[in-house]
Amino acid sequence: MSEVNESAPWEREFTHLLHEDVAKTARYSNRSAADDGGAATDWRFQVAEFAKGAAEMSVEFGKGVRDVLRQSILREDSIIMRKFKGPCVKICGKLRFLNEYLPEDRDPVHAWTVVACVCIFALAALLVNTNQTTTPLVKKMKMHPTSASLIMLPDGRRLACQEHGVPADQARYSMIVSHSFLSSRLAGIPGLKGSLMQEFGVRLVTYDLPGFGESDPHPSRNLESSAMDILHLSYAVNITDKFWVVGYSDGSMHAWAALRYIPDRLEGKCILTAGAIMVAPMVNPYEPRLTKEEKRTIWGTWTTKKKMMYHLARKFPKLLAYFYGRNFLSGNHGQMDTWFSLSLGKKDRALIKDRIFEEFWQRDVEESVRQGNVKPFVQEAGLLVSDWGFSIADLKVQNTHKGKGILVWLKSLFSSPEERMNGFLGPIHVWQGAEDKVVPPSMSDFVSRVIPDVMLHKLPYEGHFTYFYFCDECHRQMFTVVFGNPQGPLAPKVDLTSTEDDEENIEEIFSDSETDRENVSSCLA
Repeated sequence: MSEVNESAPWEREFTHLLHEDVAKTARYSNRSAADDGGAATDWRFQVAEFAKGAAEMSVEFGKGVRDVLRQSILREDSIIMRKFKGPCVKICGKLRFLNEYLPEDRDPVHAWTVVACVCIFALAALLVNTNQTTTPLVKKMKMHPTSASLIMLPDGRRLACQEHGVPADQARYSMIVSHSFLSSRLAGIPGLKGSLMQEFGVRLVTYDLPGFGESDPHPSRNLESSAMDILHLSYAVNITDKFWVVGYSDGSMHAWAALRYIPDRLEGKCILTAGAIMVAPMVNPYEPRLTKEEKRTIWGTWTTKKKMMYHLARKFPKLLAYFYGRNFLSGNHGQMDTWFSLSLGKKDRALIKDRIFEEFWQRDVEESVRQGNVKPFVQEAGLLVSDWGFSIADLKVQNTHKGKGILVWLKSLFSSPEERMNGFLGPIHVWQGAEDKVVPPSMSDFVSRVIPDVMLHKLPYEGHFTYFYFCDECHRQMFTVVFGNPQGPLAPKVDLTSTEDDEENIEEIFSDSETDRENVSSCLA
């Protein structure tokens, strides 16, 4: 009994302590919940008060700006009010009839201000929202296996080239093509059929400019070095006779350089053996011999962004690396007119949307940017708008200046005068589309003006691409104009040296057999 009585007080004390702990825990939980609710309420209250304060400050700021304008600009004696108050009053008087369409209880100034703001926001929304409802799929560029033939240049660089048409020993005409910007040796004359080259006996050699495709870059190239590359290429591919150079678009500046620096390889005794073929040839838009009207026509054809790119290439060429890295060096394909900021005609725009053209152009671009180096592209853009080192007018055929004075007169009396011609003496054919907006026709008109002997072929309904790309009839027409009627390839040359050696060997065999017969007959005797 004593044990039972002793345990009862202990149980009552334990139960009392337990109830106190539970009560304390409940009070602490209630207090925490109250504190959390109060914190949330305080946060919302602070945000609301901050918004109210910002709104009041904005209203007061607007009132202050209004007062400043009234006191400084909108005064009767201010310059702005003196010049514009009269015209504004007249305009408002003429437009006062529009107030009749407003409700009677609306202030016209307040109402038309709201209407103007709404119109501005609506116009901004229309400009931001483009018409493209779907995002086009981005196509990645591919890396293809190497396929070019490499030649070693005297300075140790490798130049990638590719041959088309008839073999070297059967070529009646040899042509070397310099490709344009963002292109490669794969372009050549796009869509030119092998059967047509076989029919005219044409051998076509294309090559990659330094740093393009598989060619090694040139650290400090210029148009003279470009002409020397063409010269070394001609010897490397066994073009021992004269040849033709072909230039298209901005790639024609390398053909112009060849006419200037290596004319001896391009001037033949016959006008069919060598010369230059230009299709939509580009000239330096900063050429000092351009007239004001020609400059206005040329620059007025281009878009604002294209003009800016030319200015950057001339003044700040290093900044082009940023734009090129975001366009064709980004690893993704894009639209040609977007990359180059082109304003194309209807026929050109229809052609670039053709599947065959698109596949060809994408493959050509992939080969062009194979090395992923931006410097060759910056160099190429800079060459076009910088000092060429010569003028196209220097190619004009003219008599060499003989000088003046008594000695020159006396020499002319006792010796027959020798006429020496200066300039390029070979034929230059230029084809130019009248609807070309990439290379404006004014450039070809300038070429024809400074080089009167140029044979300019104007194409009334052609653009920049339509006559040069994938046009069998156009290619045949060009070859017929330049080479005349097709005569086929040359007959294969017979190696006379090997024939004479074979005949000598046969004679030696017969002589040896006669000697053997004589020896045998003497032994039998």
